[in-house]
Amino acid sequence: MTFLDMLRNAERQNRSLLCVGLDPDPARFPAHLKNDASRIYDFCAAIVEATADTAIAFKPQIAYFAAHRAEDQLERLMAHMRRVAPQVPVILDAKRGDIGSTAQQYAIEAFERYGADAVTLSPFMGFDSVEPYLAYHGKGAFLLCRTSNPGGDDLQNQRLASIDGEPRLYEHVARLAQGPWNLNGQLGLVVGATYPAEIERVREIAPTLPLLIPGVGAQGGDAVATVKAGLRTHGDETTGAIVVNSSRAILYASADANFASAARQVALKTRDELHAARS
Repeated sequence: MTFLDMLRNAERQNRSLLCVGLDPDPARFPAHLKNDASRIYDFCAAIVEATADTAIAFKPQIAYFAAHRAEDQLERLMAHMRRVAPQVPVILDAKRGDIGSTAQQYAIEAFERYGADAVTLSPFMGFDSVEPYLAYHGKGAFLLCRTSNPGGDDLQNQRLASIDGEPRLYEHVARLAQGPWNLNGQLGLVVGATYPAEIERVREIAPTLPLLIPGVGAQGGDAVATVKAGLRTHGDETTGAIVVNSSRAILYASADANFASAARQVALKTRDELHAARS
């Protein structure tokens, strides 16, 4: 199955729009694991097992592994997710963006070394920095468009005076992703939950692309506003998918030995809030 097929199936099977972000910080682990980077796999594997039937996707953030020399644990975790949650696609959050020859190596890293179903990318070096990922047919690539951090305004919200209508930069990225860059229907966009008006604008420009939406939970994004702004359906079918990420609120729901069951409860609550907002 392609990434988009997996996304559709996971949405139906798990009745979910929730993406569980895996940003392991050993300093925030429960007491019996705290500050032990060798237990990153154990912590994340427990979260995955507890939330496997609640998620439309998992999203490991590569920096949280690499910073602790835990890339081997990430490889083990990717294999573990395949075993315990084969129905849930995995988005490797890497935000890569480099020239074509280097991008080829990053694509090998994401799709061959780690076996990810999709990856996050920065589009700001242009199409030749994105194209190598599209050679992996069936895989997905989410381009940073309107991110949830306050500093996103510095570039993404600036107007392009040389383009008719003076669109903002994030709108231009959305048009490229919906149109000429989307050679094989593999692209999606990253749009922050903290900007629901911008989610709605991106959806207007890119009506069919999947949107990866971080910022619900610890970052303060509103789940109901996010769904109303980004999700599009026709009958029972989703025509414009959204993948709403929550990381810290789920991972660190408890600092005790019950962290996995606490994470499950938060994931279920968030999933149900997102599902209720569909109507």
